[in-house]
Amino acid sequence: MDDLVSLVFLTLAATLRVATPLVLCAMGGLFSEKSGIIDVGLEGKMLMAAFFAAATSAVTGSAWAGVAAAIVAAEVMALLHGFACITHRGNQVVSGVAINIIAAGLTVVWGTAWFNRGGQTPPLVEDQRLLPLLLPNAGDNILVYAALLSVPLTWWIIERTRFGLRLRAVGEMPLAVDTAGISVPWLRYRAVLLCGLFAGLAGAYLSIAQNAGFSRDMTAGQGFIALAAIIFGKWRPFPAFGACLIFGLLDAIAIRLQGVRVPGVGEVPVQLIQALPYLLTVFLLAGFIGRAVAPRAAGVPYQKEH
Repeated sequence: MDDLVSLVFLTLAATLRVATPLVLCAMGGLFSEKSGIIDVGLEGKMLMAAFFAAATSAVTGSAWAGVAAAIVAAEVMALLHGFACITHRGNQVVSGVAINIIAAGLTVVWGTAWFNRGGQTPPLVEDQRLLPLLLPNAGDNILVYAALLSVPLTWWIIERTRFGLRLRAVGEMPLAVDTAGISVPWLRYRAVLLCGLFAGLAGAYLSIAQNAGFSRDMTAGQGFIALAAIIFGKWRPFPAFGACLIFGLLDAIAIRLQGVRVPGVGEVPVQLIQALPYLLTVFLLAGFIGRAVAPRAAGVPYQKEH
């Protein structure tokens, strides 16, 4: 019985640990998507943040300096996305893909140039990492709690504040918002900056909390999984959080199943186990979740009428 309780606890702890960057990234993406800005670049923001978090922590010896650097790096990428899509009314999907490509390339180039370790940063130890607070086996560092708090906070901002009301309005009918004398570009810029903040925290978690350094392409598609969670949750915080937990649970189960022999089946192939979260992403995005209606102005550049 004790073994079963321990197994359940460890699986739930692993679920939350794996889901944390997804939750943070999804909550950030919600702000951007609600304002009408499609954010395929979540992956790139998180990757760039992960690199600068680990690099700064390695150089300064401070995990908090790494968190700050991660946020700044993600905000720069968010501003780049906003400049392309809001100021210059470019294609939002193309801009997001470009951010992903830029991040994937620059992190390797800078990592090689600065540390000469093939795109990796030096291993992080002690104060260079965000360590568990209360439960060492659960890995409950401060960003795990931040992810949990981000869900009700995001819901409250979007559903119960004036900013949230305007954000939802600009994502549905920007012309009406403009007619009311509210700046559509400024609202959208604030939304993408909030997205950058959360993506920065997600990236910092990956490299200086969940892991002990940065490695090439370490986000491994988690930005896209977070985007799938937003769609699965139909652009609502709590359902999106639930989707992130499902992905986290699959990943946690996959880790537990590696090397385990199933009676009548044999050892489960590692490749199949590792593919489970991505197979679920494809399954959800293929339309098996019912009709998910995005904000009506999503992906549509707004041009002020004269």
